[in-house]
Formats: sequence, C-alpha cells, structure tokens
Amino acid sequence: MNNLSKPKALITGASSGLGKATALEFAKAGIDVALVGRSIDKLTSVASAAAATGVKAKAYELDLAKVEQVREQIQLIALDFGGIDILVNNAGIGYIGTLSETPLADWLMVINLNLTSVFQCIVGILPTMRSHGGTIINIASIAGKQPFPGWGAYSVSKAGLIALSKTVAAEERDRGIRVTAICPGAVDTELWDTLESNFDRKVMLTPQIVAQSVLHTALLPKSAVIDELTLMPSAGSL
Repeated sequence: MNNLSKPKALITGASSGLGKATALEFAKAGIDVALVGRSIDKLTSVASAAAATGVKAKAYELDLAKVEQVREQIQLIALDFGGIDILVNNAGIGYIGTLSETPLADWLMVINLNLTSVFQCIVGILPTMRSHGGTIINIASIAGKQPFPGWGAYSVSKAGLIALSKTVAAEERDRGIRVTAICPGAVDTELWDTLESNFDRKVMLTPQIVAQSVLHTALLPKSAVIDELTLMPSAGSL
C-alpha cells in the first residue's frame, strides 16, 4: 500500500447493499474510501457516514453499464482521490432466466456490467497501482463455481469474473498486485427486491458478514494473498 498516507480504496456499487457495508467497514478500519455508483444522493449519504469515522470519503457518480467510458473515468477518479491502493469491484446485476429464453440485449447487459465493466475498472487502475503495488478484490458468486438452472447469464458472468481474477493475478503478481475473487452464496441485499425468487432471505449471508471478509482480505500482510474465497451461509446451501 501507499506509505505516504492512509490506505485508499475505490469501491464500486457503493451506494447500497454489500458495497455500502464494505465502505463502512473500511472506514471504521481507517481506510479512505472513494465511492462509485449511479446514485449520487445515496453515495453522498454513505460518504457522510464513512467520513464520520475520521477518514476521507468522496462520492463519484458513474454508470458502469456505459463500459466505453469506465476506463477513463476510473483513471480520473484515482487521480482526483490521490491514488488507489485497494480496488473492490462490487457493482453487479442479478438476472433470472434460462439461456434459451435470454434475449441478446439482456445477455449483453449482464455481461457488460458484471464482467466487462470490471475489466475496464482494472485496466483503468493498473497504471497507478503498479507504482506501489495494491490489492484488487472482485466480488464474484458461488454461481460462478456452481451454475444454477435459470441463472444462465448471471452464472456465466460470474464464472468469467473468476477467470478474469486469476488472469490478472498471474499477469500482475510480479508487480506487487494481489487479486482475490470472493465467491459468496446468496447475500440479503436490495437485489432480491427486483427479482422473482422464492429463496428464504432469512438464511442468507448479511452484507456486513461479507464486508468483514472483504476487509480481512484487504488487510492481509503483503506477503500473503487469498486467491479465491468461498463464503457460504452456515444455515443453508444458497
């Protein structure tokens, strides 16, 4: 991490759910946070809560679905924030539907946000991160390791994210950059409000539990890395 100041983290999808929980866990640990998402009002609220712990926190409005803009915008955010030591790629979208019934537009929407935007965030941050090393944490899913029927595009996007994580790790390891893919089971977030599902949300992981694992991964000594972490609810198999 950058020795000139407190660690600085950039978190995507930080306005709610797991991203918000991660931002607040990082802030409590003394990590400055750059918060990225579509809703500037929600981001500003999270930034205020994070700043109340004594860290620097700033909100940046960015629609990651517009993948052609992401790389340049992430570079500008990193420059404005004074560098980034930790990148948490959390933003994503859920999607229910069999592959045979998935329209091409929906497929591209899921792949663009869950995989291509992460690729662009990574290549946007690498030039500055290479100068001092850093940590990249990608929030994948158990669905990327064990695809679920009816979750085709989502499962493929998360499997691709796991492969992307391993590839970046192999290419950037010699430059002092660590990459982790975290694969949680179902997490009880606002995502489920938009999906028609009969999963029991009471047995899901909470955003806070997953956020604590993200923080633990980020704070490992430089000499160690968690390549991949699977985190499941103890009460079920979601």
